[in-house]
Amino acid sequence: MKFGKVESADSINFDLPPIAAGTRQLLQKREQTDTPQIYIGCPIWGNKNWVGTLYPRKTPTGEYLKHYAQQFNTIELNSTHYSLPNNDTINKWKTQASPGFKFCPKVPQDISHKLMPAGKASDFTQVFAQTMEGLSDYLGTTFMQLSPYFSPQDVAHLQRYLANFPQHIPLAVEFRHADWFKAGHFENAAQLLEQHHVATVITDVAGRRDVLHQRLTTPTLVLRFVGNNLHPTDYTRIDAWVARIQELISLGLQSAYLFIHQPDENEATPELILYLIRALNKTCGLDLKAPQIYRPPVQGTLF
Repeated sequence: MKFGKVESADSINFDLPPIAAGTRQLLQKREQTDTPQIYIGCPIWGNKNWVGTLYPRKTPTGEYLKHYAQQFNTIELNSTHYSLPNNDTINKWKTQASPGFKFCPKVPQDISHKLMPAGKASDFTQVFAQTMEGLSDYLGTTFMQLSPYFSPQDVAHLQRYLANFPQHIPLAVEFRHADWFKAGHFENAAQLLEQHHVATVITDVAGRRDVLHQRLTTPTLVLRFVGNNLHPTDYTRIDAWVARIQELISLGLQSAYLFIHQPDENEATPELILYLIRALNKTCGLDLKAPQIYRPPVQGTLF
């Protein structure tokens, strides 16, 4: 992910901000959940470099998703940002997905960047919703990444859009324009999302620390974490998030979607997810399935 990318992570303050007051108020209104649903995954499954490490040797490209879904329980489905799949593709995905797996599709950019700001997104949004309904039980949260040019001055467009978005389709919104995080604009937007039962997306990326806002608007955490190719700070940042998730669970968090990005998706992403899952299981008393990462014999056969 190019957004917020930096050349060096050495001098960046990666401390997490405190939990927002609105988050505490929201979660404390909810009934306590014994075991929250935690979904952790990558932004892609079609990585040929994972064959032999994350996927079995000689895995054909047509079976990448099947093996991905045996390793992880969700996917950040970025392909829908550019084009919608047809019914045959949806059905093929479902046949390869493991029980409990969740696809998390991104709202098409024609909606988020063009039609919604122009007040003309209704028809295409219905098409998007109907297409995603085809995923049935495999549908997780959808998320809309607002244009970097969509500022607080455009909030009325967002308000109209959320008022008409199909309520049975889970939605989260990612804000990128820097002005959202100034002069109280973000809290106003958060209250709007909370009113419509729409989640926020929290982005943890080195070059834009303002988007690390810590404001939930539903009892679901949606986190896009962007590492730096296993720089030592990747691990300390994950440690901080594990502690934060433990605190959110104690407050009443009901579910979480955690998507791990890296500049190099070869081994860095699965390895960091493995570290995250082990830390969550140990710290939060969870029983999340860890991916099996196979190494060449000279380095050991199983990590």
